[in-house]
Amino acid sequence: MVAEILGVGTELLLGDIANTNAQFLSKVLAGLGISVYGHTAVGDNPTRLHAALIYAFSKADTVVACGGLGPTQDDITKDVAASYFDKELVVDDASWEAIKRRFAGRDIPENAIRNAMVPEGCTILPNNHGSAPGICLEENGKILILLPGPPHELEPMFMEYAVPFLRQKTNLAFVSRTLKIVGLGESRVETLLQDLIEAQTNPTIAPYAKLTEVALRITASAYKEEAARKLMEPIAEEIYNRLGSHIYGEDNDCMAKIILDKLEAQGQTLAIAESCTGGLLTSAFVDILGSSGVLLEGAVTYSNKAKISRLGVPEGTIAVEGAVSHHTAADMAKGIALTSGASIGLSTTGIAGPGGGTPEKPVGLVYFGLYINGMTYTHERRLIGDRNEIRARAVVSAIDILRTAISHRN
Repeated sequence: MVAEILGVGTELLLGDIANTNAQFLSKVLAGLGISVYGHTAVGDNPTRLHAALIYAFSKADTVVACGGLGPTQDDITKDVAASYFDKELVVDDASWEAIKRRFAGRDIPENAIRNAMVPEGCTILPNNHGSAPGICLEENGKILILLPGPPHELEPMFMEYAVPFLRQKTNLAFVSRTLKIVGLGESRVETLLQDLIEAQTNPTIAPYAKLTEVALRITASAYKEEAARKLMEPIAEEIYNRLGSHIYGEDNDCMAKIILDKLEAQGQTLAIAESCTGGLLTSAFVDILGSSGVLLEGAVTYSNKAKISRLGVPEGTIAVEGAVSHHTAADMAKGIALTSGASIGLSTTGIAGPGGGTPEKPVGLVYFGLYINGMTYTHERRLIGDRNEIRARAVVSAIDILRTAISHRN
C-alpha cells in the first residue's frame, strides 16, 4: 500500500503551527508496511483542497487528511471529501448523541451539529477526546481517512480505530528497531557499516543524524511480526559488534534515565557544577521522573568568583590555567561532590561563543571534570556549531562521559 498525508489548514502554511501530525502518521504507517510517498499542506480553500486530493490519489491508494473537521465555516474537509466521492452529507445519529453527552449540563452551540455531519456510507472513527468524529471513505480501491487536527484527538483515534482497519488491508508486518548512537557522526557510522548498508535488502538499514546523536533504524518485513524480528537479529548483532559502546540504547531509551537507573542500583549519588552549559546538564537529569533519588544538587557557577567561592577552585588555578582548563574542570567536579555530599561530581567549563575564543582556546573548546570513587578525571572536547548547538553537544558529551565511567565501574 502507498499513502499520502494531507495537512489541511491555513495555519500550517503560515507557519503558526508545526505539522507534527505528519511525523506521527509517517512513523505509524511505516510500521504497518504502508509506504508514505509524500506530505502535502493545503489551506482552507475548497478548490485547492479538491485539487490536492486529486493529486494525492494520483500517486497513492490511501490518503490520510488531518484537520478541517470542526463546526466552523472554514472547516471544509468533509464537504470537499463528500464532493470528491460524490456523496451527500448526512447526520450520523451516534456521533450526534456523543456530542450531546459531551455537552451535558451546558448549552450546545448552534453549529455543533456540523461535527456530526458525515458523508453517507462512510465508516465512523469515534472521537473519545473531542467532538468531531473521524471518517473513513473507501471506494474503487481508494481509501480516504479524515482525522481531526489536534494531536491529542488525532493520535488516539488513529491508533485505536484507523490502525486496525488498515492492518486488514496489508498482508505484511513491518517491524523496526532504532539503535541510538553517541560519540560518532553520521559519516563515521556509514563508513563503519558501509558494506551492510550497500548489501541491504530485507532488513533495511537507515541512519538519521540528529544534533547530538545518530539514530540507526533497522526495518524488516515478513508475514508475521515474530519472523520480521528474527530477520533483524543477525544485522543488529553485527552492528553492535562494530559500534560497541557507542550504542547507548534503543527506540525510546533516554541516556540520562539509563544513567540514573544505574546509579540508583549502585547506591551512588550525583552533583553537577556547570559553567558554559548554564544549567542545561542538570535539567537533562531533572527532566527524568524520580531523579531526586540520585541527583542531589546542580550549581551554575558561571563566573570565576562563583567557581572559587562555591566550589573551592583555587584562585591560582584560574589565574595560571584559566577558567577553561583541565585543572579547573577537575576542581569543579571535586568541589561540587565534596560540598554536596555526593559520591560523584560532574562539571563543564568551556567557550560556547560566539566570542571569547583565542587561537589557543577556540570557540567550542569544552573541558569536563568527573570525580568518582575518590579519583578525578578530565576530558577535552572540540565541539562545533553555534552557541546553542555547542551547549547542547556539551550536555550530551558530559552525560556520555558519565555513562562510560559507571559502565566500567566494578
